[in-house]
Order: sequence, then C-alpha cells, then structure tokens
Amino acid sequence: MRFAVKEYDLAATLASGQVFRWRRVEGDAWEGVLGNQWFRLRQSAGGVEAETLATHPRWDCVRHFLGLDDDLAAIRETFPVDEPMRAAVQACPGLRLLRQDPWECTASFILSSTKQIVQIQQCAELLAERFGEPLEVPAGHAPAFSFPSMNRLAGVTEAELRSCKLGFRARYLGETARLLSRDGSCLETLARLPTVQAREILMNLPGIGRKIADCVLLFAYGRQDAFPVDVWVLRALRTLYFPEKNPSPRTLEHFTANHFGPYAGYAQQYLFHYFRTCIGRTESSPPSLPRAGRTAGKQVS
Repeated sequence: MRFAVKEYDLAATLASGQVFRWRRVEGDAWEGVLGNQWFRLRQSAGGVEAETLATHPRWDCVRHFLGLDDDLAAIRETFPVDEPMRAAVQACPGLRLLRQDPWECTASFILSSTKQIVQIQQCAELLAERFGEPLEVPAGHAPAFSFPSMNRLAGVTEAELRSCKLGFRARYLGETARLLSRDGSCLETLARLPTVQAREILMNLPGIGRKIADCVLLFAYGRQDAFPVDVWVLRALRTLYFPEKNPSPRTLEHFTANHFGPYAGYAQQYLFHYFRTCIGRTESSPPSLPRAGRTAGKQVS
C-alpha cells in the first residue's frame, strides 16, 4: 500500500523517542509490529509505502499509527514565533506524532524510567520474544512477535520480567498489568475523559509519574495539552528559553501550558528531537541533568 502524504519524515518520526519497537533495516526501510501484524515501511517520493504478509492487512491501523491525516502545515502555523521553534521545525520539518496502542505505550514508558532509548528498545524486544505471539514474516526473516497483552503479563512473575533486563521496573510493570487486566476498559475510558482526570488515573498506576502519564496521553491518545518534560525537554527549555535563569518547575509548567499554543504536544516533540539530535549531544551535561532517554516514574521523579 502506498500512502500519499506531504512532508513526512519517516526516519525522524520513528527514531524520535516516541516508540521503541521499530528498526531501520536497510536504506530507508523500517520494520515493526502493529497489533498482531508485521509491517515494513519505506519512505517514498510523495509518501510512505507499507507492506505486510497478513491476509487481511490493517491499513487503517497503519494510517492511524503514522498520523497521516494530520495537517502538519496547519499545526506548525500554531507554533510560537520564536527562534527555538523555528530552528526545531527547520531541523526536522516532516516530524509527526504517532498514535500508539494505549497498552503498549503505557508498558513501554514504564520501562523507560532512567533508561536510554536503546536500552528501552532492548527491554521491549525481550518482553515480546518471551511473552508475545509469533507473527508471519517473510521467508528467512528473523522471527517477529506481538507485544504481550496486559493479561499475559498479569500472569508473569517478577523474576520472569526481571529476566528481560527490566530491573526494578519489573515490579511496576507486573502490578500495572494486573490492575489493568482486572479492569480491561480502563485504558479505553481514558479516551473519553478530560486530560487532567485521565492523567490522575494514570499516575495512580504503579511506576507512573507525571512524565510517563503525559507521554501516554500524547503518544497514545493525541492529547495536545500533554507536554512531557523529561531530561531532554527540561534541558531544551532551560537552554533555549531561560538561558540566564534557573526557572522553578512551577514556572516551567506555566510556561509550557501557555506558550506553545493548541498543539503544544506537537511542539514538544519537535523541541525534544531537535535538542537531542542537534544540540544536546554537543554540549556538556550539567551534573544534575545526566544524559538519558525519556525518563519518568514516581520513584525517580
């Protein structure tokens, strides 16, 4: 299937810390799993090409996941007119927000606490290999697995989860899976709730603090009033907007809620990717802000 879309940077989108089970395999091709189907995506002139071996391909899921219906030009028009946002957009003009499965997104970001992106990817893959279902892939291709359901992980011991290199996150993931499996509609209900209320429910789950909750609200539910502030975003805000000051968390929260407009979540992702790939790695990190991937969780906030 070929999806016609203007201004889509597949590599920037899939490698910008939103999702952890997509891999560049050759040239401009990426492989990953949506639900119980394996897909290969490729950047093409004027769009994105997708292929799968599934008998009944879920092309609607691909379109939804990739955010192909977003009017990117209109979204960027709402961004504040300032030098940091101009530079961020110029650095990666085709960056999109993904729309992920709520459970996989929630579980993946529980794994993210104090880990770098490559480590989160390893943990997610180990979970899928150990507890997911095998999927149909091309002949001679390495095996691919679905992400394990909450019901599957609810029945797994902490020791088994720790064997997937989860460390202390194993307990939080297992407890969250068991809580959600007892109320299977919880994550569906969040889609109908105001962001503040949905955030509160997420933060009552084990291992989920404000940062993880906002990541889930933005990357799974598309809540544009969710503005995840992790190590990289915190550094970006301080460096790009408050270079001579040391703003308090309350000041930064007020600033992000009022400065970035109705698509603040989108603006956040541009700043995150721009700072992490173009600025942050060339600077020396302040001692209080160690380099890391997206980090979150009550135990480390």
